[in-house]
Amino acid sequence: MVNLKEVTMCYPGADKPALNELDLRIEDGEFVFLVGPSGSGKTTIIKLLTGEIRATSGELDVNGFDLQRIKRNKLPGLRRTLGVIFQDFRLIDNKTVYDNVAFAMRIVGASGKEIKQRVPYVLDLVGLSGCEKRYPPELSGGEQQRVAIARALVNNPSMIIADEPTGNLDPVKSLELMFLLQKINELGTTVLVVTHEKELVDAFSKRVVAINGGSLVSDGMDGYYSYEIE
Repeated sequence: MVNLKEVTMCYPGADKPALNELDLRIEDGEFVFLVGPSGSGKTTIIKLLTGEIRATSGELDVNGFDLQRIKRNKLPGLRRTLGVIFQDFRLIDNKTVYDNVAFAMRIVGASGKEIKQRVPYVLDLVGLSGCEKRYPPELSGGEQQRVAIARALVNNPSMIIADEPTGNLDPVKSLELMFLLQKINELGTTVLVVTHEKELVDAFSKRVVAINGGSLVSDGMDGYYSYEIE
């Protein structure tokens, strides 16, 4: 569960807050689109949720962690509850698909037995069975993004944060990716998708949170329509 209450974020030297007394609550199991123009505060929200930065003021709780008071040695515990998917994939080119996904388990101390059981299951879930020995440069953009999703899922997080996950994909692959995220959500994982792609949001009947200038503009099933995103 995510709960932001009157969260303000002021960066040093900025002439206005990146976020201004923002309230946002995401319940376990929800699928939410976060939309807004460039500079609206979307990236700041992601950085706050992952503990990369700390808010100037307000209350921020993520999956049972109080991020305004969390100690640095507790951040790995927070991040194990989150799976983050990036627009640019961030795969390791000289590692196979299997090893890219397994690497995420190794860095949290998973055993070899756990890795051998979990990685094939997750690769099958995202439609990449049979690709274990291939390398990222040998894959299409859509396949690389599926590897990134598998990596985000492999430690069984309670929440997936997808930051512009379709930015490098064509419309058909973008839809396929969104259907995959929907499937993951239906299996019980909370999904937050940050995007500027109106057509993609229009294709799914999901909750839409729109922000602009660091403030909430609309929130609901019709949130995207009440505020046009450039």
